[in-house]
Amino acid sequence: MTIGHRLTSRLLVFDEGGSILLFLTTAPDTSGFARWVTPGGGVDPGETHADAAIRELFEETGLVIVDPGGSVWHYDFAVEWNNADHDTGHAEYYVVRTSRFQPSSDGWTDDERVDTLDSRWWSLEDLQATDEPYEPAQLPGLVSQYRFERET
Repeated sequence: MTIGHRLTSRLLVFDEGGSILLFLTTAPDTSGFARWVTPGGGVDPGETHADAAIRELFEETGLVIVDPGGSVWHYDFAVEWNNADHDTGHAEYYVVRTSRFQPSSDGWTDDERVDTLDSRWWSLEDLQATDEPYEPAQLPGLVSQYRFERET
């Protein structure tokens, strides 16, 4: 039974040293499973993926950008969490480069205040060496490809 399809925009936020910003969040599941993910979230009605990327980045980190550029990667996925409001999704990924900063929680929703456990800047080497869960599985490859690549 299909319960819904969710469009999302996610951001690969890199600092000047090529580290990526990730958030440790609990999944929409009764297990309380936590994994590291990039900033981002759902595309609201009437928004483009780029508009959602700009809004989500500000809400989740406090960082203001005007244009996230073009999407650099996308994927379609099935959702297996038992409390999710959707069972399939589509994510568009954007690259943002910035000086390292401490994310602000001022724009978080009530759910994010419960579900978000931590944030951290990860080097590629730390990400490749960790046994902590992260999503998507392709994240180390994306970090390797985009951490120092020039924006077009």
